Amino acid sequence: MMLWLAAACLVAGAWCLKIDRQTAAYLREHLHTPPLQFAWRITNWAKGLPWIIASFVLYAGVEAAIAVYGTTPLLRQTADYALALLLSFAAASVVLHGIKIFLGRRRPRDDYEHGLYGFRYFTWELQYDSFPSGHAMTIFCVAVVLCAIVPALSALWLLLAGGLASTRVLMTAHFASDVLVGAAVGILVTREMMLTVFPGLTPGWF
Repeated sequence: MMLWLAAACLVAGAWCLKIDRQTAAYLREHLHTPPLQFAWRITNWAKGLPWIIASFVLYAGVEAAIAVYGTTPLLRQTADYALALLLSFAAASVVLHGIKIFLGRRRPRDDYEHGLYGFRYFTWELQYDSFPSGHAMTIFCVAVVLCAIVPALSALWLLLAGGLASTRVLMTAHFASDVLVGAAVGILVTREMMLTVFPGLTPGWF
């Protein structure tokens, strides 16, 4: 399922390249509507650093508890899920930032402020960092791990992740294709991390 979802995000992202400018221009004209104001309030819930810190603190805290009080299946599993998320963040970030550096896409603000749009391939300039979205990557890494923890709520985790990732488009911080491809990176890398390193924690339908 996760493989098909990632593929769907990639296909949708490729299609959105055709309408990115028009979508961003429309949203820019409506930044003060209530849905966009709400997006501004919740968008940082998908920011990477707080999730990285939280997963690290959880992992370190549980490992400390195991060292002091001994292990239990629940403690071991909790530590492993936290570690899986940390490793997924690390691996996905390498992939994501590699793509950013190679493709060098301008942000939407460059278009509406200076009339500059598009990719600057192989320029190695870090300011051209729109594609893919790191927020989308982060929150989909979280969602995939949550799907492994509570599979019955998989649709909810993925919908929440999609909603948070979409705030980047609503705010014109990213183009729609940036977010969809960022989501695909998060899903694919986390899926492979779970299947390869933590197969015992991974549902068969992944």
